[in-house]
Amino acid sequence: MRKILENNTLRLRAPEPEDLDYLYKWENDTSLWEFGSSVTPYSRFALKQYLIDSKQDLYTDKQLRLMIVIKESGEVAGTIDLYDFDPFHKRAGVGILIDAKFREQGYGLQALQIMEKYSFDFLKLKQMYAVIPENNSGSVKLFRKAGYTDAGKLLEWLSTGNKYENALIMQRVNCDLI
Repeated sequence: MRKILENNTLRLRAPEPEDLDYLYKWENDTSLWEFGSSVTPYSRFALKQYLIDSKQDLYTDKQLRLMIVIKESGEVAGTIDLYDFDPFHKRAGVGILIDAKFREQGYGLQALQIMEKYSFDFLKLKQMYAVIPENNSGSVKLFRKAGYTDAGKLLEWLSTGNKYENALIMQRVNCDLI
């Protein structure tokens, strides 16, 4: 059986109710808010409703969140999302969060490669992109290592409360898809 959402080390899977504590921790970590789109805390109730209500249907929701699981231990190392899915133009944004405990161990790159294979080979996307705060050197390094190229800079794109930060647009084009 062909396994699309895994490699020898990691498996990407849909969120389960048991993931509530991970999501609660990450969504409410204010140090991460400047790198994402959250600006307010999430309640356990709201996240529980998300887990209950989410159809995990990319074509309906225009987004897909998957948990990054280390196969050997079963530990959840992070989450990876497709967002702004556009089935007509065959593109989607991609975002990734690796828990601090698991950073600098290659899991981010592997998860990104698995998601790319799924997106390009199975979903037949033409391109994936990421909007990354220019000062998030870890993410910039990760996406460059994964073969994403700089496609532009959005000046003063992200508010940090008292100032604005630039964001980079990084893109990976599926050259195999005509």
